[in-house]
Amino acid sequence: MSVNVSDYLKPLQKTTIEEKLFHTVRKIDSQTHIKVDSHICQDKCAPKYCTNACPAIVYSVEQSTQETKSSFENCVECGTCIVACPYEAIDWVYPRGGFGVQYKYG
Repeated sequence: MSVNVSDYLKPLQKTTIEEKLFHTVRKIDSQTHIKVDSHICQDKCAPKYCTNACPAIVYSVEQSTQETKSSFENCVECGTCIVACPYEAIDWVYPRGGFGVQYKYG
């Protein structure tokens, strides 16, 4: 049996974040585990760091009111939003027991 070295030297395929998130399973709770203090966001945070930092696109800004909204159902529980928000406007905790994200690989 001969081994073809060129098979091992093929470039790796790049995987997008969307493809990686597809492999997660979520058990959605009826209660949110994320609370955003919109007043702090509107008054102090023009760049809206959480909207750029979150890999799962949990945070969005309503254009008419500039209010920061969260879609807790998309959360992958990485905690990036807590680190990204310099004003501590995000109150994030793990979902209640039995709820949240379950990773398929790893």
